[in-house]
Amino acid sequence: MAIVAVDVGGTFTDFVVLRDDGTIYSIKILSTPRNPEVAVLDGLRRIREPISEVLHATTIGTNTLLGQVGLEIPKVALFTTRGFRDVIEIGRQNRPRLYDLFFDKPRPLVPRELRFEVDERVLADGTVAKHVDPSEVEEYAVRARSIGVVSVAVSYLHSYINPVNEEATGDVLKRYFKYVSLSSRVAPEPREYERTSTTVVNAVLMPIVSEYIARFSEGLRELNIGKFYIMSSAGGLVDANEAVERPVQLIESGPAAGAVAAAEFSKLIGVENVIGFDMGGTTAKASSILGHEPEVTTEYEVGGEVHHGRLVKGSGYPVRFPFIDLAEVSSGGGTIIWRDEAGALRVGPVSAGADPGPICYGRGGKEPTLTDANVVLGRIGEYLLGGEMRLDRDAAIRGLARLGDPINVALEAVRLAVVEMARAVRLVTVERGLDPRDFALMAFGGAGPQFAPYIAEELGIGSVIVPPEPGAFSALGLLMADERFEARSSFPRDLEDGFKKLEDELLSRLGKVDYFLRYADVRYVGQGWELTIPVGRPASMGDIERSFNDRHYATYGFKLDKPIEVVTIRVFAVITRVKPRFKAPRTEGEAKPRGFRKVFFDDWVEAPVYWRDDVPMNQVIEGPAIMEEYGSTIVIPPRWRAAVGVHGEVRMTH
Repeated sequence: MAIVAVDVGGTFTDFVVLRDDGTIYSIKILSTPRNPEVAVLDGLRRIREPISEVLHATTIGTNTLLGQVGLEIPKVALFTTRGFRDVIEIGRQNRPRLYDLFFDKPRPLVPRELRFEVDERVLADGTVAKHVDPSEVEEYAVRARSIGVVSVAVSYLHSYINPVNEEATGDVLKRYFKYVSLSSRVAPEPREYERTSTTVVNAVLMPIVSEYIARFSEGLRELNIGKFYIMSSAGGLVDANEAVERPVQLIESGPAAGAVAAAEFSKLIGVENVIGFDMGGTTAKASSILGHEPEVTTEYEVGGEVHHGRLVKGSGYPVRFPFIDLAEVSSGGGTIIWRDEAGALRVGPVSAGADPGPICYGRGGKEPTLTDANVVLGRIGEYLLGGEMRLDRDAAIRGLARLGDPINVALEAVRLAVVEMARAVRLVTVERGLDPRDFALMAFGGAGPQFAPYIAEELGIGSVIVPPEPGAFSALGLLMADERFEARSSFPRDLEDGFKKLEDELLSRLGKVDYFLRYADVRYVGQGWELTIPVGRPASMGDIERSFNDRHYATYGFKLDKPIEVVTIRVFAVITRVKPRFKAPRTEGEAKPRGFRKVFFDDWVEAPVYWRDDVPMNQVIEGPAIMEEYGSTIVIPPRWRAAVGVHGEVRMTH
């Protein structure tokens, strides 16, 4: 029985099939953005082996809050402590555009008439000053249901210390509503606005994710597939029940899979620090992997603006949940090239997507894209997907010619895209106190290996690694991931005891856990924000203080002679899964080019074109050269050389 991993992208939906013997293969089909499950189920029907389970990465959470057509935000009510009705509207004093007098804050996900103030109170030390009156909650519940509310968020003051009032409220609300989100279960940590916002986002997503999973499960049942798991934003797989209960953790589901794949593969090949660079058809994403572990953040804003890969604070809805730290820019193979009113050449942010796609796809696309640019430059040949998809180079030339000389336009567009993508890499390295020159750049996604050497040159990185199956590497990350379930609590009285309680809670819920990961959100006493620090076993304040001071210095360039405090502790329960085996490369012989074609680098050159599987281990291929495979094309520029490593990876140096 096979296990199938599915990654739904903006242009292609990727499938990686793990057979019983540990070997893998991949297929790609064009996505169906309005109904992503259509492409998923279509691809599953094409797989000949019987399938035991499906691993899935989804963008439905992000798409809902960005307003995708067909995904309407459900009517949600908020139950909150008396006097805190407007906390989600007041928010923070963050202005994404400081001097814009006409800026409008994001529209609250719960209108004021659906926010109900409950006369209850828990003090900062956890003492219950006033218990909930169930009859008051019931009165509000009846009123909410009568006006069409389908999902409810409950966020009471200091419930992260003592959730008794929230739980009593939840018991009443569950008699009236199918979907109830308690802040003490979704985000049990301080900061009233962020905690309430996270709970409201969870309540918004519960009905949508539940319906999506129901439709998806029905389709799987028709194919006789019984089990499936979904990738969480923190880089672990969760089951359908966990996904429905806390869908807020699925917001960055798709991008997280690529970072997990980069981390696991870096462990396999023995490269400690890598930058995961994932460039698909719509976007490019960067993540930093330190010591084989992706960097994790607990702050995120969903549905907001992104400026050159940086989330613009105050433009979206804050979510407090573990996320793999990613920077994302609108530079993918389908990103459109255009000129602005002043005649300057621009790249993105609009993408041609899967439908109609780049001009060279021959599916009705009218706007030239980065894929068209690389086709015109000869860096991509006449076919994709091992010959399944023919490309129209002449049409791409005509499209670029509308903007000027097609070669010059293509070169300038590639250069602009490289600068933009290098900026994303700097966000997850330089802005985190890390030097990109200390990393190898691991490039994947269908377009990543075409651009990676140029991004490496821009950043002074000396090594580029292209893993096996780069075109479907994010889907492969699902197969390389373990199951991860998170629990957290705030202001523990005893550190080790607090961690053990969380571990016991997870073990009781899951029944079987292979190991636990511990983290703590730490700050100097009196400081406004925390840094997340890995915690050893047993938990020691001395070790935490040393780790925190080192991280603080690396991040901000200084440290203080002040005591620290642990604000929130969190535990991940990890259930390990069988990992795929990578096909060993040939060790004998020497690959000959399957052909030659004209490729523009510094000038037109007759470059040899190799098929990746033909190249044996340790054969050195000097650039300029092209290496093609089913899901991607590797560009080896002049002054670069490439060789295949022990696990089938292509290592490029210069």
